[in-house]
This record gives sequence, C-alpha cells and structure tokens, in this order.
Amino acid sequence: MNLSFVSSLALAATLATPLAAHAQAWPNKPIRVIVPFAAGSTTDIVARAISDKVGASLGQQLVIDNKAGASGTIGQQQLTMAAADGYTIMIHSSSHTVSPSTFAKLPFDTVADFAGVTPIAAVPNALVVSPTKNLKSLKDLLAAAKASPEGLNYASAGQGSATHLNAEKFRVAAGIKATNIPFKGSAEAVNEVIAGRVDYYFSPIAPVIGQIKAGQLVALAVGSPRRASALPDVPTTAEAGVPNSEFNFWIGMMAPAKTPREIVDRLQAEVVKALAAPEVKERFVQLGLDAWTLKPAEFDSYIKTEIGTNAALVKAAGLSPADAPK
Repeated sequence: MNLSFVSSLALAATLATPLAAHAQAWPNKPIRVIVPFAAGSTTDIVARAISDKVGASLGQQLVIDNKAGASGTIGQQQLTMAAADGYTIMIHSSSHTVSPSTFAKLPFDTVADFAGVTPIAAVPNALVVSPTKNLKSLKDLLAAAKASPEGLNYASAGQGSATHLNAEKFRVAAGIKATNIPFKGSAEAVNEVIAGRVDYYFSPIAPVIGQIKAGQLVALAVGSPRRASALPDVPTTAEAGVPNSEFNFWIGMMAPAKTPREIVDRLQAEVVKALAAPEVKERFVQLGLDAWTLKPAEFDSYIKTEIGTNAALVKAAGLSPADAPK
C-alpha cells in the first residue's frame, strides 16, 4: 500500500478524533440558550417551557439568556459569535426568516451562519384591540381603517419581526392603510394597545390570553391558517372576510452553523422528547401553542423557502429595509 496514502488516512483519523470525542462527551457543562426577545415574550415562554425537560434529559442545565432588540437580530448575531461546540444555542421565532428582507444589511448570513435544529411550536397570532375602541368584529376594524384618511396604526415587536409581517400581510390583503409602531417586545406593545394609544396588534396568544379573558383586550380574529385551540370561538382573518391574510408564526431552535451534526441531531431528539411530556403538552394547550417538529435538514430547507416567501411579501407590501441593527 502507498505509504503517503496510509499517512493521509492516519492524519485524517487523528484530526477527526477530537471532534468525535467532543461530541461523545457533550454536554459536560450548562448550555446557554439565547432568546432574542425580552423575558415574558412568547419565544421566551416557549424556551422556558421546554428547557427544564431538555436539560434534565441531557444532565445539564439550560440557561436562558435574553438578548432583546432589533427584531431578534441582536441575539442572532450573538449566536454567530459563539463557539460551535453545542454549548450555545438559540430559540428564536419566524422573525429569523423575515429580517433578511426588512433590514438593508445584516452582520450575518441568515442561512449560512445557522444550523436549524427543529421547530418547536406553531404560534397563532391574535388580532387584539382595546375594548375602549368599541370594535366588536374584524368588519368594524376594517370600516374604521377605511373611514380614517390616515388609516390606523398597529403595534409590532419591532421592524422585521414576525408580528410586523403578519400585520403587513393582513394590511395588503385587506387593502387598508395602517402604520407600524415598533416596540422592543410584546409586553410594551400589549400595554400600548390596552391603553388605546395603538389601535391593534397581531400578538402571539400566550402574552395576551390572560388580558383577553379578563376583558382588557378584545380578540377580533387570529392570523393563523386555522383557529387557535385557546380561542376556538375567534375566527381566522380569512374566515372574517380577508382571504390570503394568514401567516405561519413559529418558534424553533438553532445552533451555530458548524456545530457537530451529532450534537444537532441529539438536540432535535431531546426537543421531540420534551414535547411529548404530559406537563409540556398541558402547558402548550394553556398557551394556545401547537407542537411542531422537523428533522434538522428539513428545518434548514423550510427556512430557505420561507425567506423567499417573506421577501415576496415585503416587496408586495412596499416596505423599505431598515438600517442594519446595532
């Protein structure tokens, strides 16, 4: 046998051994989970709902690290700066596939710099208004928008967030005028809607279900393709008279792009296991969330497709990309 060939094989084996050993030893310390939205946001709630289960199964604590701002892009950048060793991951939302179209330039590549692990949940957005607005139905909201020369305004969890794009898809489909009022997260947006200073908000259900039940907010519709289990009597925007307005809002787990495949696969399996736990299922029902998982390669493919779909929506909505987040 050719000696140079044997030497090459030996060198390859030597280089591969540390990676294999690392993956087998993982995890041997706590895992940082970047959540690119504020504590109390739906993404944060989902991250905390599964972190204890995943951590217990792995034998290490998952530590939530909220890095809010710039529609999630600050947290995304933090992940791309982390070592690809399985000790830093991210739980983000479908804002991940929106920001490439709503920011003029990002300090990372939304596809190349990330490894999809799996979606975790599909999250219906509820179109909520303050009861002081005296809007009883989506038809009333549309009438109010068309009666106002300047239209209405709506809250979002930031320029380029999934809540922003859900509202824009609705605006385009309904043919109304409406201005985006961006906030750093859901908590601020909800407070402004309750106070009546902002007309409406396509909010994930989790942060507003309590206020809806307490009568502080009125849910006129949900922006998802199907009705929400937590609000079964509330119609979808399509059912309420605005076809082609549905938006699929999801929350999922990602890792740095070069994270060993064995670790990515293990994380995906642990999320699937956590979602099957009775207490997690019950928590998701309370929050109006639908568990949803994919294999890592399937999730990567889904993300690529959705980036293109959202780019088309941004163009149709006539949105101007914002400056790069700082």
